[in-house]
Amino acid sequence: MKIVSFEYDGRVRAGIVENDWVRDAGNSVFEPEPGEAVARLDDVTLLAPVPRPGKVVCIGLNYRDHAQETGQQLPSSPLVFAKFGNAVTGPGAPIVIPPFTTQVDYEAELGVVIERTTQRVSAEHALDSVFGYTCMNDVSARDLQFADVQWTRGKSLDTFCPIGPWVVTADDVKDPQALGIRCVVNDRVLQDSTTGNMIFGVAELISFISQGITLERGDVIATGTPSGVGFVRKPPVFLAPGDSVTISIEGIGDLTNPVIAHP
Repeated sequence: MKIVSFEYDGRVRAGIVENDWVRDAGNSVFEPEPGEAVARLDDVTLLAPVPRPGKVVCIGLNYRDHAQETGQQLPSSPLVFAKFGNAVTGPGAPIVIPPFTTQVDYEAELGVVIERTTQRVSAEHALDSVFGYTCMNDVSARDLQFADVQWTRGKSLDTFCPIGPWVVTADDVKDPQALGIRCVVNDRVLQDSTTGNMIFGVAELISFISQGITLERGDVIATGTPSGVGFVRKPPVFLAPGDSVTISIEGIGDLTNPVIAHP
């Protein structure tokens, strides 16, 4: 099942995508009850499917190929950092580059949406806490990230966390570690990998995080990015106004965002 947040006829609603139609799902994307068809998918504005997560928990260096391309050793445990809720934006919404950064990078990531309060769960039972999966772009201002040493500011600028286009419920994703993942900037494929290359899988990440950080309903975990990011390329490839970025994950969908300069 594909769960969306959308705007139609002046109202914001949760919905269920069925073929080319969106059906009203009531007030909560976590308790969908199919209603009457509202509109064709092309006639609504899709928003971030989790509009304001309580937490966006991110994982760094979680793909073997990405750790290798940056010249760093494989981590012995997950590297956890955070993005703030102000960074969240939806499909089709612009990634806005402020004037004080010139090194804005893309990062294709599998997003995991948590369904229930989760504390100290074992890896064996961790996937029971998953509501569904989505596409994410961990947009990163590399010049700020590296100048600050810690990553929060460079990762949390407004619009730097596109999510969408929907959440595919967990029952429709057989194996989160067997999904193709790509990033295309304009017509150029810059990342092309599989979630099977994660160092720590989704179940391990949920278990690790929940040992000391309570995961709550609606929290989102960004599970890391594969190789091909812009700052390690020769020459580097950074996003610029006029670009279009698409994150594609097998079985989930395509998340596309234009890039603009701050007005």
